[in-house]
Amino acid sequence: MNPLSRRELIRRLRRLGFEGPFSGGRHSFMRQGQLKIRVPNPHQSDISASLIKEILKQAGISQREWDDAE
Repeated sequence: MNPLSRRELIRRLRRLGFEGPFSGGRHSFMRQGQLKIRVPNPHQSDISASLIKEILKQAGISQREWDDAE
């Protein structure tokens, strides 16, 4: 897994059925039913692979599903 831009992360999450992003407190978030996932807002850099893995874990998205959403 490689680092991704915020735009690409949002695009893939939408393909996986998430809506948003919506404004939250400090972070925006995306929603799928009752599940909310925080979307980081890195300034001028990509989102690290380790943070993407953590987001996928919280969302219950497998590596295969993630790859298929490419």
